[in-house]
Amino acid sequence: MQIVIAGGTGFLGRALARQLESRGDRVVVLTRTARAAGQVAWNPTEQAGAWVDAVASADVVVNLAGEPVDAGRWTPERKRALIDSRVGTTAALVERLAQRGSSAALINASAIGFYGAHADEPLDESAGPGDDFLARLCVEWEATARRAEASRRVVLLRTGLVLDRHDGALPRMALPFQLFAGGPLGSGRQYWSWIHRDDWVGLVVRAIDADTVRGPLNLSAPTPVTNREFARTLGRVLHRPGFMPAPAVALRLALGEMADAMILNGQRVLPAQALRAGYAFRWPQLEPALRDLYRD
Repeated sequence: MQIVIAGGTGFLGRALARQLESRGDRVVVLTRTARAAGQVAWNPTEQAGAWVDAVASADVVVNLAGEPVDAGRWTPERKRALIDSRVGTTAALVERLAQRGSSAALINASAIGFYGAHADEPLDESAGPGDDFLARLCVEWEATARRAEASRRVVLLRTGLVLDRHDGALPRMALPFQLFAGGPLGSGRQYWSWIHRDDWVGLVVRAIDADTVRGPLNLSAPTPVTNREFARTLGRVLHRPGFMPAPAVALRLALGEMADAMILNGQRVLPAQALRAGYAFRWPQLEPALRDLYRD
């Protein structure tokens, strides 16, 4: 298959591309600045060009494009950049696919932030959306991708906290523990829905291959844990104490609105569609997953 990955230079896109190439797929990565073989420069505002040709000839388009959500406080300007880099790029892909008459499947990024703040209520793909900024962003993002459903299969990747030793959120989370200052964040009672990087890749590959997988797909392990248990487990794996809490007020002062949406309010997300599709998680439990990532 020819698979186009938009925004494929991030740590998840790179891992996915490696897996697809290892099994013989032809992978084309769309990136703002092409620097390597297999990369094509793209500008979503362009109506034609090499990236449009690549999308038109693809069997599957995987759209992972978007500014990092946790890269800075959510000022009005930052919120606009987050929206434009997701909704705008998704709209461009949907429009170009329709203009060229392509029937390629669209595998489009989203996030479990779709569900908004919840206590310990289990949430599968049938749960409704929340009403904070991140939830509203995901609703608009997904609605834009679903415009393509009349002519192709669309999968919405509602991604949880992806664990990787060197990239993503885990290195920043582990740093206080390595400095003997780690612990729960806020009350510690909020649920964190996590997934090992390898299972994230495995589920996206399943979404690419299986025609029966469509609509929302929760990319999270089947055993979400509270933040307190996450901290306790991470400390145990790193051989560090994990009892020094970070007060909610300090996190809100440092991060503003983002603190509640991404850290202090949790979601207990279950991967119902993945399990129905027969996906067997390599890392369903947190401690073995972390031990795999931190093994020497």
